[in-house]
Amino acid sequence: METKDTKPITAQKTLPVTKPWLQHYEKSVPHRIDYPDISLCQLLEHSAQKHPGSIATVFFGAKLTYRQLDDAVNAFSAALASLGIKKGDRVALLLPNCPQVLIAYYGTLKAGAIVVPTNPLYVESELQHQFNDAEVQTVVTLTRFYPLVKRVQPKTAIRNIIVANIKDYFPPALRFLFTLAKEKKEGDRVEIDRGHGNYRFLDLLRQHTGQVYQAPVSSGDVALLQYTGGTTGTAKGAMLTHRNLVANTMQAASWLTDVKEAGEVFLCVIPFFHVYGMTTAMNLGVYLAGTLVMLPRFQLDEVLKTINKYRPTIFPGVPTMYVAINNNPQIGKYHVKSIRACLSGAAPLPVEVQQRFETLTGGRLVEGYGLTEASPVLHANPIYGLRKAGSIGLPVPDVEAKIVDVETGLSELGIGEIGEIVVRGPQVMKGYWNQPVETANVVRDGWLYTGDIGKMDEDGFFYIVDRKKDIVIAGGYNIYPRDVEETLYSHPKIREAVVAGIPDQYRGETLKAYVVLREGCSATEQEIIDFCRDKMARYKVPTAVEFRAELPKTLVGKFLRRVLVEEEKRKLGTT
Repeated sequence: METKDTKPITAQKTLPVTKPWLQHYEKSVPHRIDYPDISLCQLLEHSAQKHPGSIATVFFGAKLTYRQLDDAVNAFSAALASLGIKKGDRVALLLPNCPQVLIAYYGTLKAGAIVVPTNPLYVESELQHQFNDAEVQTVVTLTRFYPLVKRVQPKTAIRNIIVANIKDYFPPALRFLFTLAKEKKEGDRVEIDRGHGNYRFLDLLRQHTGQVYQAPVSSGDVALLQYTGGTTGTAKGAMLTHRNLVANTMQAASWLTDVKEAGEVFLCVIPFFHVYGMTTAMNLGVYLAGTLVMLPRFQLDEVLKTINKYRPTIFPGVPTMYVAINNNPQIGKYHVKSIRACLSGAAPLPVEVQQRFETLTGGRLVEGYGLTEASPVLHANPIYGLRKAGSIGLPVPDVEAKIVDVETGLSELGIGEIGEIVVRGPQVMKGYWNQPVETANVVRDGWLYTGDIGKMDEDGFFYIVDRKKDIVIAGGYNIYPRDVEETLYSHPKIREAVVAGIPDQYRGETLKAYVVLREGCSATEQEIIDFCRDKMARYKVPTAVEFRAELPKTLVGKFLRRVLVEEEKRKLGTT
């Protein structure tokens, strides 16, 4: 990987402009990128070799250099090999943002295994489904989640549980205080049944310090099973290869026209288990030998203190994060002017949010677009060039995009015509894990059918006008109505139920349930919400429940979710 100027990008910019969006690229954004034939873990190796003393991670004040991070990754890879992990085995990471994620992530890839990122908010049934679908045999998690994993283990093929403590990479003083005051209260002090397939994370690293194990990994091998609900709501693992992820990392880097290798500080509060955070914060930060300042969750006061102290330059996030910062009455107390560039994803970015944040920080906040199946970045508005309000931006280098008719997906439509957005590029997935029919439905002749309805203007800017899929995006999380509706239908008092995303000033959308009770039954809104809380991750739980005598349906009995959404918009005066 050769370095040109300040960024490790090898580009060709002399191609003729054959696509309207190319003429609106910023001057230093390449039309094409030459991608090295390497594995994803080699991005870290390259940064560690070139910048061994640079700070790689900051976690509540404790720091790791790139040399230290790379050494830990090597030890973890050797540890997995000693446990019998072979090339292609699946290793689930049930972890929030912390140094252990990077060590386990790159170490697993180096061992030739496949990473299965797993949401720490998942409840038992959700974990069980994902672990069984991916045929996971090894889980890396925190002590606070260890009892949950042990409950799931008998119903899965899990044979190894590697357990870290959130305090493992705290600075000494904080670790001492945490042990005294918070460890037990927060559920981090648990007994690990060692010797029965259960291992302490730090013990494994110590036992294999100085060792290196590198499995024979090629760029075409699957690196991740990144789970998405897709078009049907049934969870599917998108097979993302090393080449997919290396390419998307380099595409994202090329879009940030003024970044400096080993000169950027990334604020990493967007979860790494989410493919957007994984690419735009973790992989991109490592590729650029940047400093990753990590927080395990978004807590506004902690985020503002962290910005004030560490002066991040790059802040990938979701609109709700920027809204929270904009609306903080104490924002004037914090130094936020270090933030230079923010790529907002996972949900639409309101113009007023963008403008307010840019006024506060002096930086640039632009909306992008992507899909799990595309590693995920596909489009983005230029950071410093022409931007268009309401647009998801231009296709990034090496991405082809077009609008096709919704009915057949075969006819390409013209400028301004509305149809389905389809794309192809080096970051598009290999397919869905063990789902050939679903793969064939979504990837046709190399084109990924996004399921999003949109249009392209004469300058090559794309716009989403509707969703073919019924996904609700609340606070950056994808919620699939079918998942929630199935839970509601399991309630003994509910006869019919449908959920819909309704406008929400903070979360972008929030989930509302519309319920028809069985004859003779009565229930309260709180009763239904509490029922859901026990059965699904908190972000999926409806925030409101409306009881109805009947629900709007088509003549064939299909619920008209759109009608409910339109009713809510009329109530709010947003139509």
